[in-house]
Amino acid sequence: ADGEVPLESLPVSKKGMMYNSEFGEIVDCWLEEDLKLKKKDRRTNKKIYEDLKKEYGFKGSYRTVCDYIQHRKPLIKEAKTKRYERLEHPPGEAQVDFGNMTVVKDGAYKDIKLLIMSFPYSNAGFAYPLPAENSECFLEGLKNLFHQAGGVPTYIRIDNLAAAVVSIGKGEERTYTDSFLRFQAHYGFEVQACNPASGHEKGNVEKKVHYTRNNFFTTYPIMENFSQLAEWIQKEMAADRERPHYEKEVSIQE
Repeated sequence: ADGEVPLESLPVSKKGMMYNSEFGEIVDCWLEEDLKLKKKDRRTNKKIYEDLKKEYGFKGSYRTVCDYIQHRKPLIKEAKTKRYERLEHPPGEAQVDFGNMTVVKDGAYKDIKLLIMSFPYSNAGFAYPLPAENSECFLEGLKNLFHQAGGVPTYIRIDNLAAAVVSIGKGEERTYTDSFLRFQAHYGFEVQACNPASGHEKGNVEKKVHYTRNNFFTTYPIMENFSQLAEWIQKEMAADRERPHYEKEVSIQE
């Protein structure tokens, strides 16, 4: 009782519409994008508020958005300094990950998997819906993503998903499934597996999963079958690639 006890502040759990909905994730993505730009080119709080209202139907107040930005901006800056991911990515390198999405089928909600491939250099994204995360679905999804992209990436970064990785050894040693090794040999790409519990090493595709969910699956789309859903999301992603790149002043598609 008489000893020196360090005082620790308890973490504050924030609540409200910015923290309990997709709006907070959208603002986080914008703040991260702006950190790569010159200060004069970054979005103002007012611009973020107006874009939320115009593009996403935000019903909250300007003060709500300002309070959220004031709380999140220093945390995002701090997290960025602690990351060890490469900030420069050569053209042709891709990252792949599954995302959980909800659709409406036969009048009921249904959870599906969406395999997403992103190219950090251009910020281009491609998506293909699947019923599960097993090896057959993963390889079928990759094949369709290659066709959508019009080619095969030089390198593909994945996490240690069971559909491709049997076991994790020391360092970068991995034992891959036979089917994945045959698939890799056929298409001729190199694979880069992330370290365990290191999602930041494929941060581009993780942000693309959040972006896709927030922009195309917030209002649950109606699914007739997987072929119809695949055709729909392919068109939506193609249209999205026509928007300007946040930094390079040309379209993502270009």
